[in-house]
Amino acid sequence: MAINSSYKLSVIISDIRFWILAFLLLRLYGISDPPIEIAHSWRQVCGNMIARNFLEIDANIFFPRLDMAGEKSGITGTEFPLLNYLIYLVSKLFGYAHWYGRLINLLVSSIGTYYFFRIISKHINSKLAFNATIMLLVSIWFSYSRKIMPDTFSVAIVIAGLYFGLEYMYRKATRWNLMLYTILAASGILCKIPSIIILSPIMLLLFDANISIRRKVNITASSGMIMLLPGFWYFYWVPHLVEEFGYWHYYMGTSISQGLHELFNYKFLIAEKFFFDAMKFSGFSLFIFGLVRLYINKEKQLSAILIFSFFLFILFILIAGNNFPRHSYYIIPYVPFMVLAAAYGLNTIKRRWIQIFLLVFIVVEGIGNQQHDFRLKQSETYKLKLEEIADRVSNPNDLIAINGNENPQELYFTHRKGWTISNEKCADTLFLDIIKKKGCKYLFINKKDSVNLHYLGEKVFEDNNYKVFSMQ
Repeated sequence: MAINSSYKLSVIISDIRFWILAFLLLRLYGISDPPIEIAHSWRQVCGNMIARNFLEIDANIFFPRLDMAGEKSGITGTEFPLLNYLIYLVSKLFGYAHWYGRLINLLVSSIGTYYFFRIISKHINSKLAFNATIMLLVSIWFSYSRKIMPDTFSVAIVIAGLYFGLEYMYRKATRWNLMLYTILAASGILCKIPSIIILSPIMLLLFDANISIRRKVNITASSGMIMLLPGFWYFYWVPHLVEEFGYWHYYMGTSISQGLHELFNYKFLIAEKFFFDAMKFSGFSLFIFGLVRLYINKEKQLSAILIFSFFLFILFILIAGNNFPRHSYYIIPYVPFMVLAAAYGLNTIKRRWIQIFLLVFIVVEGIGNQQHDFRLKQSETYKLKLEEIADRVSNPNDLIAINGNENPQELYFTHRKGWTISNEKCADTLFLDIIKKKGCKYLFINKKDSVNLHYLGEKVFEDNNYKVFSMQ
């Protein structure tokens, strides 16, 4: 009986679905928290703004709008708002809440992780797939897969698309596989262009003599369609929205030469994205070891995929310019390739106990260095009262200004539209007169960020955290 129970337990813990579910449940901790964590709260509230405006103003997915465009409509070019639209659809059913995007991203990212396992298991081996998937789960993926951001969300969808593309090329050449490849890959890349890196294996396998010409032609045609949709969105529709509605928000990158020039002074920060942010120190060390073992063992196909994906990623880094070293999440599209190389290196170690020790160490380091992101700083929770304050002094349609600098977090929590400005602008009477003429009715001042700042208008509210002045 004990032997049978031990066998069942062994089967369960060797099933990757158990671990994907376990990590999903672990990341449900704090899933209903509002986006007030320190890391990238600004991106999360921007995503929520778009979703909330779909719900309250206009549900047309082609016209995403933000709240910090002053007197303008807020309609502007952004990443394709698929995640935001899913938040809107859930909100239609259950009413709006700040955290839906966290759960949606976590569910989609977990499904993508499973397809990652299936790809490697089918095309290489299941042991490599298991180790690579565990490493992916504790990489930067661990924290960002529960943020209201499209990065892991996008990569996960493209991974699922890649699975069906490979199924079409190598196994069942059915229309369903080709259709799912096209729809999923296009949807993921629409959300984030750099996710195209995930399709590196498809691009290389077009040169595989074992695949029929008909399948290559069909997959190439589908890939062309995949490229057309993001091309239309980012290179026609985004500029059109900016020109038509007069508000710029989305960074479209820079020229390669300018990017190279900008990146020259950020060499350490660029390297840090690889040796720390992606997989932490132990994971990166195993990644390097895996690359060495791939070279020694002359694994040509796997090496070609890693090299090709790396050069595509370098191109993305150059186009991103100095934004790449400033944002840790930019490394996410390349992480699946890093964990693949690391898992290969781990599998070449002959002693099983060393493999287990290293994998456990990577898990512990990965979680340990990201667990802080699951806890909100209590010193930030006072911002959650902003809508209550705003409702006491203003109408929902009143334009306001708040000293949030470039972070629209506090403007989002007021549930108002207007301007997020610096302390210097709050003290600039000429600037304040300009936005007053544009319709700004109230000035909110965060006292913690500006102890001595005072506006000469009528004070209509004050507590320990905020002062509000009427500009009417």
